[in-house]
Amino acid sequence: MRFPRALFLVSLTLLAIPQSATSSVLKIVVDDMIHPATEEFISRSLADAAEHNDKAVLIELRTPGGLESSTRKIVERIVSSPVPVIVFVTPGGSRAASAGFIILESADVAAMSPGTNTGAAHPVTIGGEKIDEIMKQKMENDTAAWMRSIATKRKRNVEVAESAVRQSRSFTEQEALSQKLIDLIATSDVDLLGKLDGRIITRFDGRTTLLHTKGEAIRSRVMTLKERILSFIMDPNVAFLLFALGVLGLSMEFSHPGSVLPGVVGVIALVLAIVALNILPTRFAALGLILLAFMFFALEAKFTSHGVLAIGGVVSMILGALFLVDGPIPEMRVQLWSAAGVSIPFGLIAVFLMTLALRTRRQPVITGGEGLIGEVGVARTAIGVDGKIFVHGTLWNAISNGEIAAGSAVRVRRVNGLTLEVEAV
Repeated sequence: MRFPRALFLVSLTLLAIPQSATSSVLKIVVDDMIHPATEEFISRSLADAAEHNDKAVLIELRTPGGLESSTRKIVERIVSSPVPVIVFVTPGGSRAASAGFIILESADVAAMSPGTNTGAAHPVTIGGEKIDEIMKQKMENDTAAWMRSIATKRKRNVEVAESAVRQSRSFTEQEALSQKLIDLIATSDVDLLGKLDGRIITRFDGRTTLLHTKGEAIRSRVMTLKERILSFIMDPNVAFLLFALGVLGLSMEFSHPGSVLPGVVGVIALVLAIVALNILPTRFAALGLILLAFMFFALEAKFTSHGVLAIGGVVSMILGALFLVDGPIPEMRVQLWSAAGVSIPFGLIAVFLMTLALRTRRQPVITGGEGLIGEVGVARTAIGVDGKIFVHGTLWNAISNGEIAAGSAVRVRRVNGLTLEVEAV
């Protein structure tokens, strides 16, 4: 009887082994600008890999660059990760420019595919605004020192890495490999993991680790719904569209109360836009230009300006859009095609809807008590201090200053509760 009991105890022991004992390689794809949504995605992925005790984290990177603040936080997560991090610029034709170059250099293993490029990491002022020479040197020296620190720890070519910051140099995969900016070139994930198997790497803290990656299962992690929504609205063009849609919806709700749908859509769009603009480098003065545009549209609907106010509103909206987000790279700013493509139709729609709302307000009331005034009915009885008239398909109590014979046509002068004051036609 002891033997089955021993088997039972062994089975319980095996079941008690955590799932993290069966490790794998966690793979994520970063194909976007570097901003807070990207930072959150990478940070959560590294935490997930540590929790599952994965062999390594493989980050497929292709990006034009992004915000320095988000880049610094991503680098902090990478260098402090207990799981080795492999950054792989792939497929052919992709790039890891600007902030992407710094992330590539911070990895435990830096790799590129044939036909890719990296570099051009010179710091750019937000919005491209002009600054004095001393401040420019401070920014450049700060980023260069950061790059030297990363390259030194990762045992890469410090001088060449620094030249990507100071001189905005870019490198093909062969140039990066020959100048010791990356560790190897691979054609695919499987090829990369096969080449890395058995390689000893030095972690950021100086410890050495032997990689076992060949034949390991690749476990992919994608963005959560929250991360996808945040990444979507972080596009400056989308943020501008949401803001314009929100203002249009609310203006229509205020000008025509009770329509409900424009107000609901407007509030949702405006809240999403505020979330995005609060994270992005936003010039809030530009919001004033966009709000001014809607004021021009409202005035165009109220006054006859032969289109001058409408054109002024469109121009104001386009300028507000172009100045709205001060991204360090062109991809993180509202594009001219987007600004014009949204502003012109929105201007036409806003003027049209506001004109309809104003015309509706100017029309006489035709319902309720106010709608009876001026209507013509028929006296069903003689009318003096009291009587009955038929008007608007209903029988009403009526009074008159003079005597009116039954069957006469009468006009409603005033409404007093449920009694109408009438006069003979």
